[in-house]
Amino acid sequence: MDETLFYKLLVIRTKGVGAVRYNELIRAHGDAEAAAKSMSISGDRMDAVRREMDMAASMGVKYIADDSDEFPEIYKSARNHAPIISALGNTATLKKKTIGMVGTRHATAAGMKFMSSLAREFSNHGFAVVSGMAMGTDAAAHSGALAGGGDSETIAVLAGGVDYIWPLENERLYREIVERGCIVSDMPVGYAPVQNNFIARNRVVAGMSERLILGEADEKSGSVATANFTLDLGRGLWAIPSHPSDARSVGPNRFIKDGRAKLCSGASDFFASIDDAKTDAKKTRDSALLDLIGSVPVSESVLTSLAKKSVSETLSELVMLELDGLVKKVRGGYVRT
Repeated sequence: MDETLFYKLLVIRTKGVGAVRYNELIRAHGDAEAAAKSMSISGDRMDAVRREMDMAASMGVKYIADDSDEFPEIYKSARNHAPIISALGNTATLKKKTIGMVGTRHATAAGMKFMSSLAREFSNHGFAVVSGMAMGTDAAAHSGALAGGGDSETIAVLAGGVDYIWPLENERLYREIVERGCIVSDMPVGYAPVQNNFIARNRVVAGMSERLILGEADEKSGSVATANFTLDLGRGLWAIPSHPSDARSVGPNRFIKDGRAKLCSGASDFFASIDDAKTDAKKTRDSALLDLIGSVPVSESVLTSLAKKSVSETLSELVMLELDGLVKKVRGGYVRT
């Protein structure tokens, strides 16, 4: 048994100890072992932590402390983050760029379709989509992310232990996330969540997201709480507008109206500027050669002379221009496309 981990868990699992108190104890005593020994912790509590660790080991659950390189940097930068999280699945997913996507459990079909499509776009651009694995919007976000190409992955944050599937209707999705992403929680393994744990879960979703997209959400929903946590962390918030007559529009529409969230109308809000910047950079890099090419074919030798480059430099740039779709080779030389 990992004794260092045991003492860390012993401190954080003690009643009345949260992230703030945990860090105070560690600073005061130097390490978790000394902190634990300074506390009046019963033998029953010690046995409970040992049983939890044994259960986790039998299921392949991994504990990650915030002094580990595996701990997600974005979450570590969040104030009062959980000092230890448990993870089931591919922990490398936790090192990817992240985007949080949340909304109501009672989303419309159109709302879920839009969220799923958006999640797929983010996944295709190398992001891990973070959500809470609830029915409706969360499930659509996770499913959309997993539908992306390549190594598409997603992160599900649970209100109970990482082994506690909730809701049961999402069992198939849970299994798929374990295979192709990561399930995380700051709750003990084997723990069944109560109502208050879902707000704590929402705080973790916000903390693990570099930015957040809010879909359909009632005014007092947990998703709106997640959006507020995101703003408290000083991170970017986007909201998907909905029809004003629908109660599920109140959350996102109000954030947009108050100027606290940017309007999200699709993937182009996030990736067009990136793609345009890349294109502009290519054009700037090759502008000297491009300026010499028009509708009349120009040969490599003439371009080499006019551009005052070596033959190899000219040919190399022409290949790049052709791959970028900016020029094409025809009889007699190159022309602009």
